[in-house]
Amino acid sequence: MMVLSGAYHREFIRRLESIPVHGLGLSVDIHAPDLASLRRILQERQVSPAYLEVFRTTSTALASTRKEAEDGLLTYHGEGLWVTQPEMADSAAFEHEISETTAQLIILQSAWLNHECATKYLAGYHYGTYLPPLYTPSSANVVADNTRVIQRLLNQQCRLANGSTPLVLLEMPPLTYFVAGTMSIPRFFQMVSEQASCGLVLDVGHLWTVFRYSGAHRTMSLTRFVEAFLNEFPLDRVVEIHVAGLAVHESHRALTSRLSGGLGDDELPAWIDAHAAPIPTVLFEMLDQILCHPRLTSLKGLALEVDTKPIELIADEFAEFTRRYGALFHRLSHIEQGVPDCEALSVAEGSMLTPSTQTLNEAYDRYARVTAGIMEPAGSEWNQATANIQELDLYRFVYLPYEILHWGGKVDDMFVESCRQLRERDISLEGFVAFWFREPRPLSGTYDFFLLKIDRFVEFVHEVAPELRAVAEKEADELRRAYRFVNEPTFQCKS
Repeated sequence: MMVLSGAYHREFIRRLESIPVHGLGLSVDIHAPDLASLRRILQERQVSPAYLEVFRTTSTALASTRKEAEDGLLTYHGEGLWVTQPEMADSAAFEHEISETTAQLIILQSAWLNHECATKYLAGYHYGTYLPPLYTPSSANVVADNTRVIQRLLNQQCRLANGSTPLVLLEMPPLTYFVAGTMSIPRFFQMVSEQASCGLVLDVGHLWTVFRYSGAHRTMSLTRFVEAFLNEFPLDRVVEIHVAGLAVHESHRALTSRLSGGLGDDELPAWIDAHAAPIPTVLFEMLDQILCHPRLTSLKGLALEVDTKPIELIADEFAEFTRRYGALFHRLSHIEQGVPDCEALSVAEGSMLTPSTQTLNEAYDRYARVTAGIMEPAGSEWNQATANIQELDLYRFVYLPYEILHWGGKVDDMFVESCRQLRERDISLEGFVAFWFREPRPLSGTYDFFLLKIDRFVEFVHEVAPELRAVAEKEADELRRAYRFVNEPTFQCKS
């Protein structure tokens, strides 16, 4: 059983003392569901959340949310700070991303910055949903380095009204059909925590996907898996726990016939992270096991992730959630932290400990090409027992093409006329997927997959049917205008 100590952990404990207990909350995207309607229904049912965790959006929208929440607790789920990538702090986009993150944390007065320990930008290739890190020692070192850089910048630039600065929390990401690495996932986060003063977010649904797609379900029961995982994971760094839905992905149901090898005969469903879906009972059974663990000593918030979920379902699930866990934080408040606050200020948050990242850069380049279907798995991160690639082709040839063509907006719904005329010319949209991953491109500006998809599709049309470029550009301009309108005017601050 792992117990953290040392200067970074003492600094974590020192920072934790300034964070109030947040209690039971909801993690939301303020555009869906409608927060005003959700608040009204929850108030009618007398189960209002103690806090809301808000996903990154425009600063105008967040300012309106802050005003409507009055004195209520709000926390922040960031995006675009790709902590797993060796070039994070050197990228052209990083300065803009950290500046926006800092401004939005101040708007919300958030006690923490929750950020997925994952990326949507990998070795020059762009993705719509998160890819987990390579679970290797050098990758853990880079994550720790990047996390310290972010925390140092928050310490310098992000002073809250109570005099504190937000604590960086890294969220363990889900697995989507595969995992690559040379070490166990809990040991990876243990190694990060030994080198940085960050907290962690443990998502119970993500943990189920580790059970499913690491191959652990073939050798042990779920209860035994959770026990073994928690005994190796730095549970005393967990500041927040998330619970969200799981579901079989649309692409899995629609396109599995394309897989030459089939899907195997696993007894467990091929669930992946799905916030709009109902929360399966098994996740609450896992949560009960987690909450009983004696090293869960730093928990400040427990939230359902409900972005894109129907409001009535949210209300039903949060009512049951409140009934089941309403007394939790009264019990946890009596658990001692057990680590003194001495020597805490000796930690140098910004120091870089990783001497060279060339080998890791090469491994991430392979990772990107493997996941995009450009090359076959090669390297120690793909062939050791800690990797599991049995269902990798489901990601590469079913899920990922669907992501490019459907995630964040269906291409043929976005570019109706362009796609109609492409079909008349017998040009398939599958060619757009190949075009997307044909070559790496540098990251610049705020990461927005919807806007990126618009730009890339116009480029694709110009290449395959130059005579349609004006049609595609006209539709693109209309989409950008509509996107700006949807993201801003509804949330204008009241005078």
